[in-house]
Amino acid sequence: MKDVIDTPTKVREGEELDVSTLETFLKDEIKGLSGPFEVKQFPSGFSNLTYQITAGGRELILRRPPFGTKAKSAHDMGREFNILTALYSVFPYCPKPYVYSEDESIIGSSFYVMEKLQGIILRKNLPEGLSFTPEQAKTLSESSLDIQHQLHSVDYRAIGLENFGKPDGYVRRQVEGWSKRYRNARTADAPDFEAVMAWLDKHQPPDCERPGIIHNDYKLDNLVLDPENPTKIVGVLDWEMATLGDPLMDLGSSLAYWVQKSDSAEMIGMRSLPTHLDGFLTREELVERYLEKSGLKIDSFNFYLVFGMFRLAGIAQQIYYRYFHGQTKDKRFAMLVFAVAILEKEAKKIINKGV
Repeated sequence: MKDVIDTPTKVREGEELDVSTLETFLKDEIKGLSGPFEVKQFPSGFSNLTYQITAGGRELILRRPPFGTKAKSAHDMGREFNILTALYSVFPYCPKPYVYSEDESIIGSSFYVMEKLQGIILRKNLPEGLSFTPEQAKTLSESSLDIQHQLHSVDYRAIGLENFGKPDGYVRRQVEGWSKRYRNARTADAPDFEAVMAWLDKHQPPDCERPGIIHNDYKLDNLVLDPENPTKIVGVLDWEMATLGDPLMDLGSSLAYWVQKSDSAEMIGMRSLPTHLDGFLTREELVERYLEKSGLKIDSFNFYLVFGMFRLAGIAQQIYYRYFHGQTKDKRFAMLVFAVAILEKEAKKIINKGV
């Protein structure tokens, strides 16, 4: 299974790091780090940049914000490092954090370094050499959902994260915040989303009675799978947007990525994960499983799914804005505006079915 493990490649043009300065800093800060020093980059992902540091046979991961203009509250390396530090002892899927620095003289931005979790990361299509039977796909679906629920169930006060977010008014702030961010990032070729934003504003549910730690970017390509048993999840990555909030909002955000076999050809065409394959649970089945495990009772999940699709469109539009205005050379971003339009169409479909 080694050939399906996610591997780094040459650093992209314009995203190079000052290797000499970084090497000196890390070898001073991390005990036992020595030997020849090399930096490569993981090519996937659309937000924070991820690099592999190799030193004397030891592999570490470095995370830094993207180059160019970024959302004011996003890409906070300190928050990401702090939640890993707090969670590491109670949530066994966290990578171990090693060092965080705000000294921009090292690589030009804040950054942190953590252990590398060895394993498979799924992308749009299964890597060559890997296949899932329908039963295996079902098992992976269930495991993914169960680990997300496990995170939501962590006693955040017991690990010192009671000030990590503000659960009161979380839904309202998310609707208002993402509406503002979308409008600010909208380009002339993007849909206006005004009807969806108005619907979300009108149909907000009350605050959740049992808030928890939410990942806010929980999806299959942020999960690390065991190379010997790919239905087993060994790690959860990309904690940059984690906070305290409504677990159902987190689930809705996750399911916006979960394209299923019965979806429209447009949705299947823009998928970023292989969840359309036989055996993967449907969004409806995942919601049912979550409600059963959590004991939460709701009349409809439509609000949370529409919000998830709108939020995903907002993320994509913020990234596309950087490409549209020449702040990044990454050509992958050019197509994101089409995904934004498809997400608006799908959100309206759910709304028109009724709450």
